[in-house]
Amino acid sequence: MFTDEDQVLQVVVNDEEQYSIWPVDRDVPPGWTAAGFQGVKGDCLAYIDQVWTDMRPRSVREGAAEGARHDG
Repeated sequence: MFTDEDQVLQVVVNDEEQYSIWPVDRDVPPGWTAAGFQGVKGDCLAYIDQVWTDMRPRSVREGAAEGARHDG
C-alpha cells in the first residue's frame, strides 16, 4: 500500500496494542490512535520493531497472564 519510500507516515496503535503505519495527511481510521511517531516507512517500521515486542493482542496477553496467576 505504501510504496513511496519518501512518503511521511505515522505509527498508529489500536485498543489491542497492535501497531501499523498510516499516512500523516489522512485521518487516522476508527479504532486506531496516533502513537506519536512519524517518519518515512523504514523509520516507522524500525520504531514498531522497537516497541512492539509481543505480537499477541493485548486481550490474549492479559488472558495468559490471568491464567498463569490461577495456575500458580
